[in-house]
Amino acid sequence: MEKKSRPLKHIVVSHLAQVKVSLFLAAVCMLGFTAAELLGPWPLKFIFDYILLEKASASSSPLVHKIIQGDKSLSIIILSSFMLLIALSRGTFSYFQIFLTSRVGFQLVHKLRRELFSHLQLLSLSFHDRTRSGELLTKITGDTKILRDVFSDSFLELISQVMVLIGMLLVMASLSWKLTLIALATFPILIYTLSSLYKKLKDSQRKQRKREGIVASKINELLPAISLVQSFAREQYEADLFDIDSTKTLKQSIRVARMVASTSRTVQIIKAFGISSTVLFGALQALKGSMTPGDVLIFSTYINSMYGPIQKLAKIAVQISKAMTSAERISNLLEIEPEILDRPDAIKAQHLKGDILFDAVAFAYEREGTLFKNLSFSITSGQRVALVGTSGAGKSTIAKLLLRLYDIQGGAILVDGIDIRNYQRASLRQEIGIVAQDTILFGTSIKENILYGKPDATDEAVLEAAKMAYAHDFIAAFPDGYETILGERGSTLSGGQRQRIGLARAIIKQPSILILDEPTSAVDAESAKLIHEAMDRFQEGKTSLVIIHQFNAIQDYDKIIVMKNGQVAEVGTHDDLISLNGYYTELYRHQGLEESSTSLKNRD
Repeated sequence: MEKKSRPLKHIVVSHLAQVKVSLFLAAVCMLGFTAAELLGPWPLKFIFDYILLEKASASSSPLVHKIIQGDKSLSIIILSSFMLLIALSRGTFSYFQIFLTSRVGFQLVHKLRRELFSHLQLLSLSFHDRTRSGELLTKITGDTKILRDVFSDSFLELISQVMVLIGMLLVMASLSWKLTLIALATFPILIYTLSSLYKKLKDSQRKQRKREGIVASKINELLPAISLVQSFAREQYEADLFDIDSTKTLKQSIRVARMVASTSRTVQIIKAFGISSTVLFGALQALKGSMTPGDVLIFSTYINSMYGPIQKLAKIAVQISKAMTSAERISNLLEIEPEILDRPDAIKAQHLKGDILFDAVAFAYEREGTLFKNLSFSITSGQRVALVGTSGAGKSTIAKLLLRLYDIQGGAILVDGIDIRNYQRASLRQEIGIVAQDTILFGTSIKENILYGKPDATDEAVLEAAKMAYAHDFIAAFPDGYETILGERGSTLSGGQRQRIGLARAIIKQPSILILDEPTSAVDAESAKLIHEAMDRFQEGKTSLVIIHQFNAIQDYDKIIVMKNGQVAEVGTHDDLISLNGYYTELYRHQGLEESSTSLKNRD
């Protein structure tokens, strides 16, 4: 049974459970950082109150009492050294906390991307037909990166800053609860302002991510078609269209930036009011003798430091709003159920004979009308069958249904008498070799592209497949031979060379069934001749289904299935169909071919 994608929550929880030791150490470092942050201003208090102003020590710590009672210069040196030690401790704890959380974050994004990539490959072609590839790219790269950044830079920092705030408030309350209340007076205003901005920001972030996905889709669609754009001199037209989409994204991004700046401005204004009020009332209390100057110093330091975490919390809120939007987008993608899955009792397809039966098949694409209503035909093991008809008749769709790239809505497709839905999907596809009209190659070596059909094949098998596909000679002519790295989608090869490597990739699988979808429609005459010769050699003894327009190449095929408007119009050998003088004969004559058979001459 196939493995299904897990929900985002399960992926995250599972990962955190695996890295619990790192999280524990990060938490210890976070506590150490918090303690160092709280201890920071205390050496200054001791210097001001007990050494410079010579006030009586109220400290219960024997160590502090011993330090401040000694030589003043030595005491200042010792306390200054403590300040340096506290700063070094704070930096050390911060370093390990950031390192540990960043490592966990990178591991998390690695798992998320792997899960997303695997999930996308499980989704059927109907999903990919209606989804922009650029938007999927944004989710796999951009959205996962945002989640990583939040976890690495924001999650534990949020906890740390909250702990620092609580610690500071407790210390301040122990020194003067009245002054603490004055400092806290600005908090309700701050919280209300930030929460209202956060709600608006979350919606803006969602719109921004959507706009970025549209721009990415436009780039992803345009770059592979750059030769077409230049051939039609449409560079300026495409630039203008891109500018329209990019301008919309820019406006939305500026709106988000303005809201972020507004958040920072709000914190700064409220911070100014809080510090000035605290210093004013604290200084008045010091004049009355209710507090020491050192206490006021601690208060002012804490208040100044306290708004720093609050400001960071505001920035973290912005990052979290982005992360929530990204998490929502990733979750929505992971929740999409694959339309084509193996049945629990599916069997492995192996060593198939190649008998094929389409029995009253009904199928329709999602955005189009019904293509097949009651499609029926059969192919016997070892037969060479040509599938012909005008464009849109459903020829290529038959190949896709046989590979189970789409599932039918009615009827059944049987291979060796078994419904293909009862086969394990991967094993069925491994038994079928396909050469498409436009072979897709990867930007790796020629050898790796051929091995894509059978990764565990030997070098000898690669060589034999290339020779059988008439590809060996031009491959060997390259300086690096089979190790030659191809351009993206095989752009550094000619159309005929790509098709022959695609044929070698199908040959190396040694499939039971071979599908050739217009393999010579976009190549020169010499390449077409070589490909046909290679096909003739390889098809021997195998069930072959060839989708083709050139009727002169199929006159000796065992069977020709003629498609018209999603239905089988005629079936038979070339001579049988010519003798009918029907739809096939009409298509044949439209190609300007001269029929030499006696039956045709007689009918003419």
